[in-house]
Amino acid sequence: MKSTHFFYFLILFFAVFSEPTMAGNKEPLAVKREHLSMDNDWRFALGHAYDPSKDFYNGTGGFSYLAKTGYGDGAASPEFDDRGWRKINLPHDWAVEQPFSPKGTLSHGSKAIGRNFPEASVGWYRKTFVVPAADLGKHISIAFDGVFRNSIVWINGHYLGTEPSGYNSFEYDISEYLNYGGNNVIAVRADVTIEEGWFYEGAGIYRHVWLNKTDQLHIATNGTFVTSQVKNNTADVTATATIVNADKKTRNFNVTQTIVDADGKILATNKVTGLTLKPFSSQDVKSILTVNDPRLWSIETPYLHRLVTTVEDNGTVTDRYATTFGIRTIRFDANEGFFLNGKHVKIKGTNNHQDHAGVGAALPDALQEFRIRTLKSMGCNAYRCSHNPPTPELLDACDRLGMLVIDENRLMGVASTELNDVKRMILRDRNHPSIISWSIGNEEWGIEGNITGARIAATMQAFAKSIDSSRYITAAISGGIGNGISTVIDVLGYNYVATKNTDEQHKKYPNQFSWGTEEGSTVASRGIYEDDMGKQQLVAYDRKQNDFFYSLEQGWKHYAARPYLAGMFIWSGFDYRGEPTPFGWPSVVSYFGMVDACGFPKDDYYYLKSWWTDQTVVHLLPHWNWQGKEGQEIRVCAYSNCDEVELLLNKKNLGKKTMEPNGHLEWQVKYQPGTLEAIGYKKGVRVGQDVVKTTLSPAQVRLLADRQVIKADGRDITVITVQATDKNKLNVPTAENEIGFSINGPGKIIGVGNGNQTSLEPDQYVEQVNLVNISNLKEKFVEELNVKAEVAADYDDTGWQAAFKDTRDDEFGRKVKAIVYRAGFTMPADFATASTTFFSKNIGKLQSIYINGKEVGHEIKESDGKQEFKLDASLLYPGTNTIAIVATPLLKANIWASVNTDPGLIQLVYPAAPYKRKLFNGYAQVIVQSTGQPGTIILKAASPGLKESVVEITTK
Repeated sequence: MKSTHFFYFLILFFAVFSEPTMAGNKEPLAVKREHLSMDNDWRFALGHAYDPSKDFYNGTGGFSYLAKTGYGDGAASPEFDDRGWRKINLPHDWAVEQPFSPKGTLSHGSKAIGRNFPEASVGWYRKTFVVPAADLGKHISIAFDGVFRNSIVWINGHYLGTEPSGYNSFEYDISEYLNYGGNNVIAVRADVTIEEGWFYEGAGIYRHVWLNKTDQLHIATNGTFVTSQVKNNTADVTATATIVNADKKTRNFNVTQTIVDADGKILATNKVTGLTLKPFSSQDVKSILTVNDPRLWSIETPYLHRLVTTVEDNGTVTDRYATTFGIRTIRFDANEGFFLNGKHVKIKGTNNHQDHAGVGAALPDALQEFRIRTLKSMGCNAYRCSHNPPTPELLDACDRLGMLVIDENRLMGVASTELNDVKRMILRDRNHPSIISWSIGNEEWGIEGNITGARIAATMQAFAKSIDSSRYITAAISGGIGNGISTVIDVLGYNYVATKNTDEQHKKYPNQFSWGTEEGSTVASRGIYEDDMGKQQLVAYDRKQNDFFYSLEQGWKHYAARPYLAGMFIWSGFDYRGEPTPFGWPSVVSYFGMVDACGFPKDDYYYLKSWWTDQTVVHLLPHWNWQGKEGQEIRVCAYSNCDEVELLLNKKNLGKKTMEPNGHLEWQVKYQPGTLEAIGYKKGVRVGQDVVKTTLSPAQVRLLADRQVIKADGRDITVITVQATDKNKLNVPTAENEIGFSINGPGKIIGVGNGNQTSLEPDQYVEQVNLVNISNLKEKFVEELNVKAEVAADYDDTGWQAAFKDTRDDEFGRKVKAIVYRAGFTMPADFATASTTFFSKNIGKLQSIYINGKEVGHEIKESDGKQEFKLDASLLYPGTNTIAIVATPLLKANIWASVNTDPGLIQLVYPAAPYKRKLFNGYAQVIVQSTGQPGTIILKAASPGLKESVVEITTK
């Protein structure tokens, strides 16, 4: 599995000239550790949950892959022909590509996958890659950051393993299975028939895949652990490295551990010599390194160091591994809350799933950073990974940007399966300075309030601390406070305090730490200020959902007033697919977020920004487009951290009001078109304002890119905001125009969204690949290849026998000189709109191919291998078509061998429709990704009746 505390290179290779060295010391020659991205050039196709004929006949052989080594069959076989499958790059989420359906699971966003859609609930991935002959003798592994879910992996037909969870990272040693100097095939089958959570989870290889190469003597995957203790401007850094000898002989070695600052300067180093490891064993090597006047990692200044661990055997460096870490201290106090580096920090957190408009669960790395920056902009300082271990790049972003993290386990339990999942999470993530707590579970209703829950929690907590004692353990509890899990956990996590008495619990357990792991659960539609239950749209004013929850303001006031509560995590930061409480179909996205699924702020965002930041905030709601309501009272609110706020309508003063701490202000204002203005004062001095104006109808489209320059690496992205403005260039807050997009240059659109919880528009417009199988072959023996009548389109083959009825042995070869094979195949009515390719496979030593009587392939030799033929639409017909193949017979090499009986298949590729999206209350979003070349990306947006807009993005 990919260790996220590796330094951020695709190939991690610290050679003498690129590593910091001690003055005057000459380093021994370095051996290359390679950490190679395997994200590109995959083939993908949907299989079937229970029909083998639609699942590429996997597991149907006489001996299954579980019976005999290397017996992966069907799509798991290296010989399987995947040329007709769709070409993709990872990360990939096939669920987001599927249509919406009322038969889909509501909690998962009503996508047409899962139990009711067996034809869309299994996905196959295949990739062919070359391993150089020179790599023989290395330790080579394939690592998956996450596959959703129930993934089975084969390499060259060899079964590697099954990973049930879609959230665990996992890795397989493939060293002995590889064809060195030749092609290798990795095959992955994922099955999302059964859901793991109760929220949108995606489908497929939605995280990165890596090929790792090391010497047989190397640092273990996730094999370093760095902790620090800071006192009197000195940090004692404890660095532990697990060294593995996967060799067949004993190895002698030395280990050097060096701390380097962000500028590459060596701060401390230590060398341990005279170490020995027997074959197939491991050993922990520990150093304590002192760093004077350390720069500490914090929310405001997230300074990162590197630990470089070098393994040396007889003068040769066998491995070098860089661990990114931060020096910092954390502490909880039962009465005063949380402390970072000795300073009190009130936790101002949000809960989030891995899901974004347009791309589903397959988030590009840069989108992780976009989301963290969005949350930090409203003052959020903590992120709860709800409810599973996150993708590693999310934690990298939190480290770089200064965001505290609760890293959460997926499922509570104390069987070896659950405890091993906890261990893998902690080992993978333990060097991230952003993580301050491990969560062992969330709202386990069946056990959270009873003795069974207490036992399970106590065991899991002790087990987690046996791996990492430097962090605190928490669990999120929605009921049973005072019993069960809440009686044994380090940090009690309250989920919604409206029905709980936190003061009573604190009095009962005065030494227990506590915080709010979920609070709020308010439901709102961005830019809506009148409930419309018919459209399933809810006002964006802050209000409690029902009596089981507080409003956002009530919740924050509860936590802000109680120092013993370390802080709270809002449910949720971003909207996400699924859980569209309080509605059902056709709502497909949640209403809980402080920002919508695109990251556009709802008004609650500004309430939090008022009290979670030191920036001066003045924010008015609602918009001021209320045609038809002239003279009627409109509820006007101001979110601000100013002492006073004054409201004016068309320059008429409507009064100045004093702001209550952690509160908001309201006025009832009779609507008149024009300008509504709020002015904020601190100590009597005007310090800020917000203005909303009545707009005219939309006149033009406006595009705004969050980044004008991105990397030309095929991965980086820019997030484009789409708006409609009136002739005065004011954004129209009620605009719902449909916008069409076109793109040129080294970029592509990978997703669109608008934050509308009821939108059933596609997130992605991708090419559609349909396969036409050729089956039920018939055959006739003939004297020569040059036949005419038997290959004609209208030839009557009614009396022919089923093909391959006779055994293809030497005796058959002596009797039969040539064979004509015929079969019918059906083309859809719209085939002419697709690009059609016949991918042929040899069923003869020498063969010619005819489609509807016309020769498309002449005397193809078996040695020529597989062929492909582009078929012009004029050659084909809607409905029944014929294929005829005239061939000299293939014969079995021996009595147990077989011959190919598959003539190939026909692929129809329908081009992707142009991207488009409706605005929702004035906004939509387009995500554009680099395709890997330097240049200029030009994105155009147009809508009937509006002036088009163009934005240019530089890739370099």
